[in-house]
Amino acid sequence: QLRRDAEHQPINVKNLALSLPAKAWRTITWREGTNVSLKSRFARVRIRIARRDFNRSEPWPEEWLLIEWPKGEKEPTKYWLSSLPADIGFARLVDLAKLRWRIERDYQELKQEVGLGHFEGRRWRGFHHHATLCIAAYGFLISERETIPPSATRSAGLLPPAVLSDGYRPRGSALAA
Repeated sequence: QLRRDAEHQPINVKNLALSLPAKAWRTITWREGTNVSLKSRFARVRIRIARRDFNRSEPWPEEWLLIEWPKGEKEPTKYWLSSLPADIGFARLVDLAKLRWRIERDYQELKQEVGLGHFEGRRWRGFHHHATLCIAAYGFLISERETIPPSATRSAGLLPPAVLSDGYRPRGSALAA
């Protein structure tokens, strides 16, 4: 079993973050927001977790600890553990950590807008069929949304208005009788 010594003691991640030198922190932009670029200060450290390591014969593998500490905050606000390779770029690590928000938003849209959350069946096959159709519909909607730029005029890409004759009356209307 592993034994801890004076050099290898567990440390709280908050204490680790507060002990990092100023050069460990970098301001990284991970994507463009609606008004401004989304950016914050981050630090990353290769660590080994200390969860129940006294029961193990080998140490845990090294992982990335990513820490976010926005300017103006008294202490770090978010922490991520990642098993990504040691040679991954800093900006890429931040981008992948922040990707979670977009995934959650897509999942929420799938459930609410496309109907993934409306399945009331009992069998796996039925759920699988329902989920497949919802995901296909969502993929179609996303691809259609990409073709309409936010700055496009309302008439861009739409059909021209229909020209109706003066005596036109819609089928089934009270006036048609």
